[in-house]
Amino acid sequence: MHMKKIILGSFLLSTLLSAQNAVSLNINDEDVEVQTSLDLNNFMSYTSGTLYTFDANYLHSDGDNLLGIGFSGENQLQGTNGLRVSLGLKAVFADEFAAIPLLARASYTLPLADTVPPITVEMNVAYAPKILSFNEAERYTEFRTQLGMELVPNIHLFTGYRYIDTDYKAFDHTFNESFYLGLKFGF
Repeated sequence: MHMKKIILGSFLLSTLLSAQNAVSLNINDEDVEVQTSLDLNNFMSYTSGTLYTFDANYLHSDGDNLLGIGFSGENQLQGTNGLRVSLGLKAVFADEFAAIPLLARASYTLPLADTVPPITVEMNVAYAPKILSFNEAERYTEFRTQLGMELVPNIHLFTGYRYIDTDYKAFDHTFNESFYLGLKFGF
């Protein structure tokens, strides 16, 4: 019952925080993750080509919990149509673990808009060496890849793979390695 309250509370909080951008939920047999992305440009009345976002996620995996909070800047890569690149920082927290990894993300929308709904391929990489790892943390590594389709305007169905490694000073721990299915709502 306690876990259901955490998931529901996280989902509701994410929905409130993400009133300007997106909220998503992804699951598999053993994991549930809630993610939100907030477009900061709307709050700052910033109109340059760079999109600044605040991201937050909560992952419950096999009895463990991981919270992430991040900030990034995103823009279309010059000379390419449909390829967007983001760079930023995020903070991650787990049991006696904290790290501030550097974040790189790429998103490519396939040029098939006239024949099928928009399809997007994404890849995320985050890494924190020892100097950016705190508490009992030694290093943090995260890799994600995702394929999504916008079936209805502002509603995306996606599938993906994530690998999250939380190395502690005393032991190495693969926090999560799994495939998932999810739904994302844009606002």
